[in-house]
Amino acid sequence: MIAVEELTSQKHIPGNFFAPNVYVQGDTELGLIENREGARLIALPETLLSALYSGLEHEVGPAADLVLQQCGYYWGRNFYRRFASEVSEYYGKSLAEMEMVEFLQLLKACWKTYGWGLIELDFSYHQQGFLVVQTQHSAFAKVRGAGEHPSCFVESGLLSAFFSQLTGRELGCVQTTCESLQATHNSFILGLPERIKAAEAWIKEAQDHDTILSQLCSQPAATVS
Repeated sequence: MIAVEELTSQKHIPGNFFAPNVYVQGDTELGLIENREGARLIALPETLLSALYSGLEHEVGPAADLVLQQCGYYWGRNFYRRFASEVSEYYGKSLAEMEMVEFLQLLKACWKTYGWGLIELDFSYHQQGFLVVQTQHSAFAKVRGAGEHPSCFVESGLLSAFFSQLTGRELGCVQTTCESLQATHNSFILGLPERIKAAEAWIKEAQDHDTILSQLCSQPAATVS
């Protein structure tokens, strides 16, 4: 039986670090938004995102997608560092020391509180060397509008950087379904760049997610020298 003295001697009992009502703070009169650690946050209205997309496409044309992915990659590296630092300090242990269930709950809560929608991870293809990530209610898909191919390049770059930092190995990321194309969710496949690259051509051919994933898994695993 737990003694009352043990409970009262604890500084605090960790709850959900990313609970919206405590994580996002600010002064509406000054127009400032901060997180619970005092780090500055920025709100990206739909109008601003739309203007950034259209302005970038006007300036660099077809290269806009690559620029957006690179921006997402840089963003993802910084996001990982902040996520790892905040979580480790609050819970008193590193990400490597956490149970997978705990890590997933924190990532989902963080993703939602940041206003990025919902995120789910599928480890079913781990043995084949791939991770499948699904997101919903993406602002990036919404403002991009309908096109011929998946368009969440910012998210693709962000996920690539985040999981590269987490695993300690450089990972590529491709998007196979997109809400901008009337899909119910956005699907991303992560894996070693040399194994993921083949999917780029299949996406341009408008092959579906299951077919692309099946073909990737049927490839011989890369050897490490």
